[in-house]
Amino acid sequence: MSSHHTVLAGLEAELPWVRDVYQDLHRHPELSLEEHRTAQLVAEKLTTFGYEVTHLGGTGVVGVLSNGEGPTVLARADMDALPVTEATGLEYSSTVAGVMHACGHDVHVSTLLGAAKLMADGRVAWSGTYIALFQPAEEVGAGSQAMVDDGLVTTVPQPDVALAQHVMPIAAGTVATAAGPVLSAGDSLRITVFGKGAHGSMPHMAVDPVVLASSIVLRLQTVVSRETKPGDFAVVTVGALNAGTKSNIIPDRATLLLNIRTYDNQVRTAVLAAIERIVRGECVTAGSPQEPEFEYYDQFPLTTNDEAVTAKVTEAFTAHFGADAVHSATRQTASEDFSRIPDAFGVPYTFWMIGGADPETYRAAVANGTVSKDIPANHSPFFAPVLDPTLEVGVRAQVVAALTYLCGSA
Repeated sequence: MSSHHTVLAGLEAELPWVRDVYQDLHRHPELSLEEHRTAQLVAEKLTTFGYEVTHLGGTGVVGVLSNGEGPTVLARADMDALPVTEATGLEYSSTVAGVMHACGHDVHVSTLLGAAKLMADGRVAWSGTYIALFQPAEEVGAGSQAMVDDGLVTTVPQPDVALAQHVMPIAAGTVATAAGPVLSAGDSLRITVFGKGAHGSMPHMAVDPVVLASSIVLRLQTVVSRETKPGDFAVVTVGALNAGTKSNIIPDRATLLLNIRTYDNQVRTAVLAAIERIVRGECVTAGSPQEPEFEYYDQFPLTTNDEAVTAKVTEAFTAHFGADAVHSATRQTASEDFSRIPDAFGVPYTFWMIGGADPETYRAAVANGTVSKDIPANHSPFFAPVLDPTLEVGVRAQVVAALTYLCGSA
């Protein structure tokens, strides 16, 4: 019997509590850096399973299971919820007003806990060290860095590889992998430009920041259309422009909120430089009395899957789930902060997707060309992964991927 079969032999017996944990987490979502109840639940479970537990980065939890000589694998799940009011109608809907697990992090936590239990119970089948890491504050791009800053690299054993998964609005029962960039880098940018205030009836006495900001918005459209090489990917969105309080007052400043997405670090650097150049240039043209201010926040690194690791894990998934259940992942313009953890250790990683949508509903939506309409996406108030087979596949995928590196004699 293979190590996969030995470790997964107890899965059916464990799934009931995995489902219970998932529903409990869904009922009690916690926002970024406030995951105290979730962290306590995770720490208690890992301790019961026999892991050495450490708290890092505020609400982050790491469990280490040492099992003799061999490689070290780090598997990560994120824990935070979103400021979204749930509208799913589920019997286990959120009990916290205005907060919801709308991105599936409750799936990630419960499935990694399930995998951690199976890995502990199945130690006879593998050798090495298994690290189960539960990260806070992914939604604001701060949790992985908080754990790194709190000494992650010197606290836990050096991994050889890092693994992570994310539930997505694709058919439950399927897994999707891809080498190279799979999630974009993301940067949010607050720009403040300055003018000279005056009465609305006396524009000649003012330097109007509303006009200045409007010129900037239009000019920024050329960053992608005229400065980014055709075939390269970039998105520059001005999500907010705020200035003034009254119709007859020309204000003295305006604030723009931008969001930038890229799949290549060189393109990212060039796009950000172009934005700053354009803003400074428009300020000079308008006669702005002082330099603009740039504040970067909610920054997410590029997620680029290692080719060799991805190939190895994909092969293992195909052997375990069957070729029909393993697909090529589509690049997403969403962003993640997971990669800061393997990057801090200097190790390769792969980040894959598991399906959470009802298979029949999803297939019908694909056939009708109505996926975007009929299948709620992550961050939607209607996002509701089906329990089965989503949770089972999530546990299996974590175990299979880890045992690809931690194989031993069964």
